[in-house]
Amino acid sequence: MNSSIQISARDVLLIVDVQNDFCPGGALAVPQGDEVVPVVNRLAARFSNVILTQDWHPAGHLSFASTHPGKKPFERIRLNHDEQILWPDHCVQDTHGAAFHKALHAPHAQLILRKGFRPDIDSYSAFRENDRTTRTGLAACLVERGFERVFLAGLAYEYCVRVSAVDAVSSGFRALVIEDACRGFGRDGAFEETRREFARTGVVHLKSADFF
Repeated sequence: MNSSIQISARDVLLIVDVQNDFCPGGALAVPQGDEVVPVVNRLAARFSNVILTQDWHPAGHLSFASTHPGKKPFERIRLNHDEQILWPDHCVQDTHGAAFHKALHAPHAQLILRKGFRPDIDSYSAFRENDRTTRTGLAACLVERGFERVFLAGLAYEYCVRVSAVDAVSSGFRALVIEDACRGFGRDGAFEETRREFARTGVVHLKSADFF
């Protein structure tokens, strides 16, 4: 990408799940997850249009290993004919873990989109739940406001950022992932697989330096 990307009124920054439980010390900590915060803050200051997503699970959520007796976090099971990764209890509604990182600064954010609040459906994408049919309403909101490009940053790169970016493209937007404003778990070649999917679907990679 060329440096000094020009941001217009048709661009929106989507900040994905920069929450305590995904940062060091949290229940589902992404390694160095808190390192995205100063980068995200600098980016947010450049955008007039900012949206935050917030993982917001009820206690006993279907995706929690604790909901399935005898199962452990990160095991995979079959649920409703789909594979489900079982997670530690995380981002439980109205807890410290679900709150945004205290240093995150985007006071002009126009929307906080909560996801994962349905007890029987996991949710990675800002656009569609993991059943791939239940929509969050974000795409319709972006269309109504005339947005064309969705820039993404946050946690975790190969899960919520990845699926949100791919869904943004399938919803008719250009999706651009700011790599150094993301962190991920990086297990089992997940970063490489994510980049291959981005290449297949037309998701663009760039760096925060491209904005300054």
